[in-house]
Order: sequence, then C-alpha cells, then structure tokens
Amino acid sequence: MFRGEGALERRLWLLCVLAVLSFLPALHFYYVGEEAIFPISSLEMWHGNSWLVQIMYGANVRHNPLFNWLIMLFSAVAGWKHVLVVTRALSVLATLGSSGVLFWLARRFSGDRPFALFAALTYLSFSDVALYHGWLAYVDPLFAFFVFSSVALLWVASEESSLRLLALSAASLSLAFLAKAFTAYAFYGLAVVVLLARPKCRRFLLSGPSLGLAAVALTFPLLWLSLLPSQGQGGRMFAEILSKLAVPGLGDYARQLVGFPLEAMLRMAPVSVLAVYQLWRGKVARNDADSFRTAFWMAFLNLLPYWLSPQSGIRYILPIYPLFALAFAGALWRTGEQGLKISLRWIGGFVGLKLVLFLVLFPWYQSHYRGENYLKAAQEIVRETAGFPLFVADVSSSGLSVAGYLDVLRLPQAPLVFPPEKWSSGYVISYIENPALGKTVRTFKLGGDRLFLLCRGEACRN
Repeated sequence: MFRGEGALERRLWLLCVLAVLSFLPALHFYYVGEEAIFPISSLEMWHGNSWLVQIMYGANVRHNPLFNWLIMLFSAVAGWKHVLVVTRALSVLATLGSSGVLFWLARRFSGDRPFALFAALTYLSFSDVALYHGWLAYVDPLFAFFVFSSVALLWVASEESSLRLLALSAASLSLAFLAKAFTAYAFYGLAVVVLLARPKCRRFLLSGPSLGLAAVALTFPLLWLSLLPSQGQGGRMFAEILSKLAVPGLGDYARQLVGFPLEAMLRMAPVSVLAVYQLWRGKVARNDADSFRTAFWMAFLNLLPYWLSPQSGIRYILPIYPLFALAFAGALWRTGEQGLKISLRWIGGFVGLKLVLFLVLFPWYQSHYRGENYLKAAQEIVRETAGFPLFVADVSSSGLSVAGYLDVLRLPQAPLVFPPEKWSSGYVISYIENPALGKTVRTFKLGGDRLFLLCRGEACRN
C-alpha cells in the first residue's frame, strides 16, 4: 500500500487536504443551534461603537469580546451581509490552527514529518471536530486554539528552557482568557502540574524568570477587568463556573459519571476507538519516548474536572482534544504497517462520509426541516413589519437564528433589541403568544419550534 515512506507521506498529505476541504461546505449552511449569538452581538457592538462590552438585544451579556473583535474586523471588510460566513470561517481557521500547532508539537518532539501529519489528521478526524464543534460559529474553537497553543508552547519551552517560547505561551494564555473565560488558566495550570513532575522542566519552570513571566500572565485578567465599566463581569464568570458544581440529583450525577467518558470517546471516534482496540489487542509496540504519555496525562487531568463536575458539556473539553489526538496518534503509529493501513482506511472512510453528509444530507435537512425556514421567516417578517418598529423577545435558538437574519436584512437600520418598558406601536417576535406584549398576527413553524409575530397599536392595522 505505502511502498516506502514517500508514499505514506503523500497519502497523509492527501487525507489532510481532503479533511481541510471538507469544512468548506459548512461555511454556507443556514444557522444551526445558537450560532447567531456572536453575529448578532458583533453587529450590535459595531453599530453602537462598543468595543469593550459585549451586548446583545441591547443588554450587556458580560462575556469577553475577542471573538467579536475578529468578527467585526472581517465583517466590516467583507460586508455585514456575510457575517455568518465570516464567523464560521473564523471558527474553521481556529480549528485548522489547532491542527497546525499539533503538527508543530508532534514534529518538534518526534522529528518525524509523516507522524506529525498523522497527528494533525487524527485531530481533524475526531467526529466532534469534523462534524460539529470544529466549524460551528461558537467561540469554542478560538478558545481551544489559544489554550492548546499556550500549553504546547509551555511544554516545548520547558523542554528546551526557552524564555521566548514561554513568553509566547503566556501571551496565548491571555488571548484565551480574552476569548472566553478564566477556565483557560485551569487548563494551563494542570499542564504545569504534569510538567513539574519532570526534573528538567521543573528546574526551568521554577526559575526566577519563568516565575516572573507567570506573574505577569496572571495579572492580565485583573488589568482587563479594570478597563471595563463596573458591571460585575468577573463575578459573572466565576458564578458561571461555580454553577456547574450544583448537583441536580444523584441519578443525574450518576449518569454524568458514567456517560461523560463514554460520550468523550464517541466524540473523538473513530481514532479513539481504534486506539483503544489496538491497545486492548496488544498490537501497540512499546516505546521509550514519553511525549505520548505526557500528552495523555495532561489531557486526562484536564478532563477530570469536567467529568466529575455535576453539570458539564463535551464542548468544554475542546482545548484538550489535540492532546488526546497526540496520544491516540502515538499509539496507532506504533501498530506497524498493517495497523497503520487499517487506521488510514477508517480515517479516509470517515472523511468520505463527512463529505456525503455535508454535500447532500445536511443541506437536505436544512431545506426540508430546520435552517432555510429561519431565513424565509425573517424575509416575511421584514415585509410584514416595514415602516414600523420591530423588537425581539425570543432568546431560543430558533428565535436567535431568525433575529440574526433580520438584523442583516434590515440594514442599515439598527439591530433588534428587547422591547422597551413603554412602546405604543410596532411588532415584536416572541417564542410564546403573549397578550401583554401584543396581538398575534403571524405564526411561523420552525422545525419543532414556533415563532410568533405580535403587534401593538397602529401596527395592528397594517
């Protein structure tokens, strides 16, 4: 099959290129889930000239705005009508960036370019990355890119005693916080714990210059929060973390303890299943190199808080997917030529399946059930409400999707906001029929949800 290392490398390059190209169809899908949050908030921030405070529907949602800044910058260049494509493209680029950093890390430690390609391909072949969280217009891929970059740079800096790489690691950590939350420091801290077990890394990390850089990195959140209006953003982020520790019930917690690792394995399939199967069969050759074990322990320790937390979600562990990918790739690479052939067949088959899903099945689903109807509903609402004020009181995923399209279709009018306390005439979109807000004039069926267009005052005679 391979007939030499050159043939193997060419096959790996081909699969990597196909894995990258397979993301392109997703750029033009209709809204999925709660994707509209960042396009909506970015357009509102741009319209209101708000750079420090993330706002949505006119309210401060108290989230960090790095992702918004990037969306605002590139949407201003491409045109705001392309805001969804821009946001998705940023997520895809962040995912590809994580695979690029993994390639760099694997090659730095192994000196083997084919293996580095295989590690990057392994990450891009995780089902959750390829089919869902790797392209959705959420902040998670960007957060994962900066967190993983900071950990990878920290690891190499510790092995090579490089203050330059350690400074880059601290900068990437700060950007991770600016993208999302304090949890970036938890990922980083647990990676430090693993590296401190290695004498060479411990000497470097506990040296004066390294501790000085760590102190500077830890002060960044305080500096950032000091720039914001006093609206409790830091408290909100801590409260959001603590809320995950509330136990909903013993039965639910038991399901979390059993189900979370199984779900994680499935989200990292097919390579996770292949690696565990080959290990179970004893087909993985022993290797004295400990980089794979280090990657595994970094990933496992960072998995534990989310596994043991009563309320958690798989997307929260996206930053450690590349570390698991490195560990799985290291195991599969040592299964010999026959084992590697099997792995590449599975990965190639998965990439082919993804192309079928993205080119045929998911577009059909969006045109027949949920997706295209968001845009059509928005177009009808624009025609129905022309000349009257329009507000939004729907924060469901379907309502967000319709509002995201409405904001773009109504340009250069201001983005939609919540209804003010007093308003005499106009329309409002709502998840429920609400006579206190207005009279129902239209009902839109959006998959399993409904959206209601309500009117008040003069607008009802339209």
